[in-house]
Amino acid sequence: MIPWLHDAHTPLPPVTQALRAGSDAPGLLAAGGDLSPQRLNEAYSHGAFPWYSVGQPVLWWAPDPRMVLPVSAFRLTRSLRKTIQKFARTPGCELRMDSHFAGVIQACANTPREGQDGTWIVPEMVAAYRRWHSLGRVHSVETWIDGTLVGGLYAVNIGRMVFGESMFSHRSDASKIALAALVCFCRAHGLPLIDCQQHTGHLASLGARQWPREQFIRAITPLVADTAGTPLWSYHSALWAHLNNEGATPLDAAP
Repeated sequence: MIPWLHDAHTPLPPVTQALRAGSDAPGLLAAGGDLSPQRLNEAYSHGAFPWYSVGQPVLWWAPDPRMVLPVSAFRLTRSLRKTIQKFARTPGCELRMDSHFAGVIQACANTPREGQDGTWIVPEMVAAYRRWHSLGRVHSVETWIDGTLVGGLYAVNIGRMVFGESMFSHRSDASKIALAALVCFCRAHGLPLIDCQQHTGHLASLGARQWPREQFIRAITPLVADTAGTPLWSYHSALWAHLNNEGATPLDAAP
């Protein structure tokens, strides 16, 4: 039986109570409630997140296993390195953070996905995350070419933990450039882990891997509590040096 969140004062159950593998909805933790900043902060801090479709109540999930990207494990291929080198050198190409969050989340909601009919980023969720963004908790990483937003992603940041949400690309590799920039930013600011929620082959090819939920919760608990480690979200081209992990070797060094 899935618990129902009757009002804002009903706490989420422990993530260990989520439905197990083999059930009708593995990882489903609870239903109901709202998407207030307080509820979202509670959910993410404990390893849960909302995911539902139009016509459904808010559904809260804590999957087991959990897809994560340790930023030290990001896989920079030769082709992606060359793409980023070209992007960084080309006039009119720019990486920004938080300059057009509304455009990023709407593009993530509207961009068709292979194998998906519709979107889980429903209007209620767009509005909720825009409110949360205005409070400084959700951020966008944006790929711009000649003044046009062509790709990007948005992510939640609590303490020293980053929870990736969704990405989009309207030009080849535009979302990969944004993800690489996020990795550089995380390395520069001591944010060791990006939550990717669920497994995809694309994320796995970039170095993400699956962790048992228990390991994931154990890892994020001290990170979300370290609010002194919350960085100022802005991007400078010098951060591209962190693609080399240690950040000591120039981007143009041979792979």
